[in-house]
Amino acid sequence: MLAILGGLGAALCWATASMASARAARRIGPWSTLAWAMLIGLVLTAPLMLIGGGSVHLGPRELALLAVSGTSNVVGLLLAYAAVQRGQVALVAPIISTEGAIGASIAVAAGEPLAAGAAVVLAAIVLGIVLTSVERRAPSLLSAPGERPALGRSRTAVLLAVGAAVLFGVNLYVSGRIGTELPLAWAILPARVAGTVAVALPLLLTRRLRMTREALPFVVVIAVVEVLGVASYAFGARDGIAVASVVSSQFGAIAAIVSVGLFGERLDRLQSAGVVLIVAGVGVLSALQS
Repeated sequence: MLAILGGLGAALCWATASMASARAARRIGPWSTLAWAMLIGLVLTAPLMLIGGGSVHLGPRELALLAVSGTSNVVGLLLAYAAVQRGQVALVAPIISTEGAIGASIAVAAGEPLAAGAAVVLAAIVLGIVLTSVERRAPSLLSAPGERPALGRSRTAVLLAVGAAVLFGVNLYVSGRIGTELPLAWAILPARVAGTVAVALPLLLTRRLRMTREALPFVVVIAVVEVLGVASYAFGARDGIAVASVVSSQFGAIAAIVSVGLFGERLDRLQSAGVVLIVAGVGVLSALQS
């Protein structure tokens, strides 16, 4: 049950991050969006490390996990922000949310047991995610800041989203391992450090770090919910990485639904069916795991 609760908490946080990142990236670009989110996130994480970081021994294995976590998360976020800058959130977020299936597959391949009934439900959720990713209508040609991108950029957005999903899938598994072997704060730290050192500082030193008044609140929201989302997921992963991974991936369905109202985007019948399948699957999974 903890895996489901942790996954749901992460899903809500990451859905919020998806929508906020679309607004920020379309104003200051994906690089500056990532830099500010990681820099602010590091400031938020520092007290958590002091309070709950504990005294731990970091051997070669732990250092490798932290390095993979930080790298995969930062590069994945950069691809995700570039994707929502170019494509509709209702299209991009569900594609990225297939990270859950990837993370669960890695966990099962690594030997994590999964009940037969749960495996069927997880497969149904993955099918729902795929259905929500199918867009049969072309987006409108809009050019105003923050609105839906033009048609010619949708294919690039899809490719970027697929790349982000793969990297996030790896990160989900690695973060789950970190959350089970180290204090929770250590699961949050790697991406914040990597993003600050590899992205924020170089942009700051070269005077290419951008910020506008309109983008600021969205960047702050991203930083906060990314930290909360990782913490919630890592907590749930202690009870089961595979289940927490797939449940957290419903952020794509949440973002797709909310973006219909916020961004004026539209889902067709097939995408709507996928959303229903995901919600039903999570409900059944909750019953199986309780």
